[in-house]
Amino acid sequence: MHTPIEGFSKLSKQEKIDWLATAYTADPEATKSLLTRYWNQDAGVQKIHDEFIENTLSNYYLPFAIAPNFLINNSLYAIPMAIEESSVVAAASKAAKFWLDKGGFQTTVLGTEKVGQVHFMYYGEKQKLQSFIDLIQDNFRTDAAGITKSMEKRGGGISAIELRDLSGKLEGYYQLHCTFETLDAMGANFINSCLEQFAKTLKKEALTYSEFTEKERNIEVVMSILSNYVPHCTVRAEVSCPIDQLQEGEIGNETFAKKMVQAVNIAKAEPHRAVTHNKGIMNGIDAVILATGNDFRAIEAGVHAYASKDGSYSSLTNAEITNGIFHFWLEVPLALGTVGGLTSLHPMVKLSLEILKHPTAKELMQIVAVAGLAQNFAALRSLVTTGIQKGHMKMHLLNLLNSLGANEAEKKALVTHFKTHTVSNAAAREALENLRKS
Repeated sequence: MHTPIEGFSKLSKQEKIDWLATAYTADPEATKSLLTRYWNQDAGVQKIHDEFIENTLSNYYLPFAIAPNFLINNSLYAIPMAIEESSVVAAASKAAKFWLDKGGFQTTVLGTEKVGQVHFMYYGEKQKLQSFIDLIQDNFRTDAAGITKSMEKRGGGISAIELRDLSGKLEGYYQLHCTFETLDAMGANFINSCLEQFAKTLKKEALTYSEFTEKERNIEVVMSILSNYVPHCTVRAEVSCPIDQLQEGEIGNETFAKKMVQAVNIAKAEPHRAVTHNKGIMNGIDAVILATGNDFRAIEAGVHAYASKDGSYSSLTNAEITNGIFHFWLEVPLALGTVGGLTSLHPMVKLSLEILKHPTAKELMQIVAVAGLAQNFAALRSLVTTGIQKGHMKMHLLNLLNSLGANEAEKKALVTHFKTHTVSNAAAREALENLRKS
């Protein structure tokens, strides 16, 4: 039976590894070997990785790849992607190539507003509270001046602070709903620091506001925190071309275009399909988010909330045919940064941003949205023509063969074999067994 350990965080990395291997694994020496084998051979780089988080034992690697030939607003990009799922990079690359000679991808940043909130409890007259908040607007900004000075010099800062009454949902619950412009920084630390100062100002000024009763002065701040739902920090990515340029030989151009529109409309109407549809979009988005050192959990949460903004979970992409032109587009919220955080620390993040021509946050929003749109186009194209498994399982074949212990010669032979056979786990196992027998 395992027992708790005291002072684990104070142990050296090697001591942590030794304890974990001995206490929780069947082969401690193999565990120690595995964890140390995944250390970076450059001690300086490994130290950087060790200090990203707490209780670091080793590194957990994801493949780092490039999807080339993305024409975005008439500029050519090779997009870095960090992801483990088979066929994602291939699908994105295929979509990029498909649209390369059709004008490529067009993008527009629709807004860059970030959001944070001070959540508090107030039991009194709402109008008094509104008058109080209006009165101390300058105090909020003055008291936070030390925090906002540098951001304001670059053109960012606090956009607005407004009172929101949510007491109809929860007795006594109000919030300061605050909006910010953080430019090329994602801005989490900046926003949270501002919010915590707003909370102090709120409580301090309430104590001396003459219109409040003693009870009303006793404002209880529950928490001050940014929101990852940013419906006004959005970007649009789109592609379009005449139907006769779609080059879809499998089922014909017009049928293909109509099926693409139907596939999107199904994802708009049916949440079960919409979730998987949008997951495919996030395959592209998350891969670029990871490669550029941004927070994919925050992006995922905000994107899926945005997909529900009209009251039902729905598709993030849209498609239509107008006057013989096929249009396909995506609008998605993306609160990203290209300075601060991992962007100045992680060597691979630095490389990713260099490959992307050192983008601003706005430019990165556009690149990321294009990756999501391309991924969705590729997935839908497969679904309405050959089916998703044909291409996916071909890409997954090497994973299957590696899991079955195939050597290089066997893999080469079986890759050739499955060019004309259906790939499945059972089929791969049987083919490998037959190859070995022969």
